[in-house]
Amino acid sequence: MKEEVIIAGFGGQGVLTMGMVLAYAGMVEGKEVSWMPSYGPEMRGGTANCIAIISDEPVSSPIITQYDTAVILNQPSLEKFESRVKPGGLLLYESNNILQPPTRTDLTCQSIPAAVEASNLDNSRVLNMVMLGAFLAHRPILDITSIRAGLKQVLPERYHHLLSINEEAIRRGQELAQQEVEA
Repeated sequence: MKEEVIIAGFGGQGVLTMGMVLAYAGMVEGKEVSWMPSYGPEMRGGTANCIAIISDEPVSSPIITQYDTAVILNQPSLEKFESRVKPGGLLLYESNNILQPPTRTDLTCQSIPAAVEASNLDNSRVLNMVMLGAFLAHRPILDITSIRAGLKQVLPERYHHLLSINEEAIRRGQELAQQEVEA
């Protein structure tokens, strides 16, 4: 198993955090992992993306240009990365921030209302965890207990009181992805 993921959006949307949670969860399971962030000097509000690779075999390079999955949180990122998803790949996008949806027909594309769901959970900062849950519904490459452990590693201790809301957001993302697939 090897999953190469690009996560992209604006700084402050939790793009890097989502990738880090995947990487730490992979380490918990003894997998080979790579996490490579990329963001502009302005960070919050500027563009940000990260590549996360989770594999059963050693990762030869953290630098890749084609992805199995793209998790996209804004329009500029969709425009930049849609063409780089491998044919037959997965493209998840946050429905509230995408005005022009993906056009490729050789991918599984799914719109996830993560911003709305995060608002329903009374915490807009868990948008990334809703998207993580949707990703895991499509690609169950890591166990939810490993994801929890990764989340605990990534969140500073002063935010550990938010672990339960983050876990709830992940569950809601999984449910949303399943509802859309079944519809």
